[in-house]
Amino acid sequence: MPKKMDPQLRSDALQNRERILQVAIAELTRSVDVPLSAIAKKAGVGQATFYRNFPSRDALVWEVYRYEMAQVADLAEQLLQTSPPQQALREWMDRLAQYAMTKAGLADALRQASSAPECSEESRYAPVIGAAQRLLQANEKAGTIRPGVTTDDFFLAIAGIWQIDSKGDWQPRLKRLMDLVMDGLRAGALARAS
Repeated sequence: MPKKMDPQLRSDALQNRERILQVAIAELTRSVDVPLSAIAKKAGVGQATFYRNFPSRDALVWEVYRYEMAQVADLAEQLLQTSPPQQALREWMDRLAQYAMTKAGLADALRQASSAPECSEESRYAPVIGAAQRLLQANEKAGTIRPGVTTDDFFLAIAGIWQIDSKGDWQPRLKRLMDLVMDGLRAGALARAS
């Protein structure tokens, strides 16, 4: 999740931070080695402003990751409020997979930053694991997936997305893989009336 912001921060300071994050998302996705000065320049902020918000590359990378993961996690609730559980789960799977495929540069940056002491496995993945849990529980309750599917089961089942070459024509293969996983989740469902 994004860091809690000091309520005393001026609106222009919040806007600067948000601009830095947006530029960093785009730039780190393209290249893990992008100079921080280039991110600051594209965001339209000075070096002092940049480093006041993000004192190191690791701090920036992990904040980008938290920001992006919060977006993916929050989507689960939105989908559950607007779609039947089975459709919400499938749409969320697509969004998670799209994120995984299009953020290859960010994945490299995360691997490099993973030695940062403040980044425990639990805190890194908690929002997405929680979102998956809510979607799985809603589907189990609706009888649209087999009972007893855990988040560990789910993430192991979709782990194949990290094996797809993101440089090629990956979209059709990704869709097929997610359809296969969804079919597997449905097998043995208690299937209340469709």
